[in-house]
Amino acid sequence: MTPPASVGADTDNPYALAHLDALESEAVHIFREVAGEFERPVILFSGGKDSIVMLHLALKAFTPAPVPFALLHVDTGHNFPEVIDYRDRVAERHGLRLHVASVQEFIDRGELRERPDGTRNPLQTVPLLDAIEKNRFDAVFGGGRRDEEKARAKERVFSLRDEFGGWDPRRQRPELWQLYNGRHSPGEHVRVFPLSNWTELDVWQYIEREKIDLPAIYYAHEREVFSRDGMWLAPGEWGGPREGERIERRLVRYRTVGDMSCTGAVDSQAATISQVIEEIAASRLTERGATRADDKLSEAAMEDRKREGYF
Repeated sequence: MTPPASVGADTDNPYALAHLDALESEAVHIFREVAGEFERPVILFSGGKDSIVMLHLALKAFTPAPVPFALLHVDTGHNFPEVIDYRDRVAERHGLRLHVASVQEFIDRGELRERPDGTRNPLQTVPLLDAIEKNRFDAVFGGGRRDEEKARAKERVFSLRDEFGGWDPRRQRPELWQLYNGRHSPGEHVRVFPLSNWTELDVWQYIEREKIDLPAIYYAHEREVFSRDGMWLAPGEWGGPREGERIERRLVRYRTVGDMSCTGAVDSQAATISQVIEEIAASRLTERGATRADDKLSEAAMEDRKREGYF
């Protein structure tokens, strides 16, 4: 008896998976592969949509058993309050251990200095690598996707990092037929990207299908913002607005969530998942290109950050 084809599947092959099913299957396989190869994996979890989808996939991969990984968040101190509240609720709901690496603590100890522009996004590297070393994490799940920007497009699913957190393209391994090589020396670790082959649209379609709850700032809402460098930024203790920058209330939403000092909102009336999907399908800008100030860096600067272990 021929089984019915799934929606979106290849109709010439009745056994082919639908598009989202194939992406989900690949990600679940990656989570299970890491569980089998590594001793102390951890999931980078910020409360943003990609890390939320990543955690959802991890829960699916091991149900009915608990997720065998802890969560790690690098807290810049300039995060959106709604996202931090969501992070804490999710960790408590699923009984997950949450490690928080605080940028502010490193600044207070004099190990990091504030930047003149107020952004702390580039300051995350040191607390992240410190947390990886202290907790002996050997695999670190990240929500990076290849469609976001050029530097991330060069990542493997298993991305080897040296003892300083650096990325060397010459040391990356081939990944034919979904075979992943997690071999690493003492002090090294592997960044793992289960969503590498997903797009922003895939993520939102999956959120709709799985009915995944997100922080409200991903949907259109009225918010105080001010304009800088063509972006709508939220005022806060990080240093905005400056003299001459006027605060106004606008109907906006966020396509991506990070440090408040470099994450811009977009004008939007998309208050539901289906409306967000329609908006993204019509967009010609990537989410980071449209809403992240640090993506205005040159490609050479992005490569420098990658070598320093930022991604």
